[in-house]
Amino acid sequence: MSPTSLIIDCDPGVDDAVALLTAFGTPALELLAITTVGGNVPVDKTARNASILRQIAGRGDVPVFMGAERPLRREPMGAGEFHGAEGLGDMVPFEPEAGCAPGTAVEAIVEIVMARPEKTVSLAVLGPLTNLALALRAEPRLAGRLGPVAVMGGARAEGGNITASAEFNIWADPDAAAEVLASACDVTLFGLDVTHQVRATEARIAGLEALGTEPARAAASMMRFSQRIEREIVGWEAPPVHDLCPVAWMIRSDLFTLRPCHIAVETVSDLTRGHTAVEFREDVAGPLRHRWATGVDVDGVFELLTEAVR
Repeated sequence: MSPTSLIIDCDPGVDDAVALLTAFGTPALELLAITTVGGNVPVDKTARNASILRQIAGRGDVPVFMGAERPLRREPMGAGEFHGAEGLGDMVPFEPEAGCAPGTAVEAIVEIVMARPEKTVSLAVLGPLTNLALALRAEPRLAGRLGPVAVMGGARAEGGNITASAEFNIWADPDAAAEVLASACDVTLFGLDVTHQVRATEARIAGLEALGTEPARAAASMMRFSQRIEREIVGWEAPPVHDLCPVAWMIRSDLFTLRPCHIAVETVSDLTRGHTAVEFREDVAGPLRHRWATGVDVDGVFELLTEAVR
């Protein structure tokens, strides 16, 4: 079976870091590019962090492109309290040997997708959807040429993690999310309903630490930081590893249960900004063009991570 050709758009971020390390170490993925966006921390830091993680994984063949520094219409808002001021938890950032490739994230997404056969390039979005929205504006044909788009974002049954009803990635740039979901892109959302099931227990973190490789130590370090922060802020002993889900789905879609749905995003109300209205009833919403993740084989997801960093 040929590998899945994939672009990862992200804002590392400790859980982005775990997802990237998984992708870097998985032969089932042909990584075409990493693009970064301002989100958990500013875009200059997310680009540096992606380059650091690429170096740790020994994947200098994968280019990193810097993207949008701010949302389409909002002021940028970070989440450093959950990721550390530099975005990599307890890891002390260093200047990577190789920096970003020439050009922007938007240019890279458009050029890579349009240069390859239709539906052969997939996209995993692990941060705000700003880069993809801008790419669709720059090249409207992109929506019909992209393969599956897997997004970490949204909340329904679980409620929100930044407001009562909104998840951070969608809340950070709801206008971009609304534009992407209104487009012809083939979008699957991995919201808090499923990512809260994927938790880094003590046993799972210790198992990674025992592997002893540099990628495994880095992944475990991110989870140790999240373990401490989630305990202090939320009271959870095992932190969710949100961004691992879209990447794991790109590797093994059978690990997840999806439901067809229609998703709209609130962009007007300050009270419910970024709320994802996930509707499963076709007679209410019309065509169910999106998919919403509801279940996951958690052990299977962590097995993918373990093998990737082994």
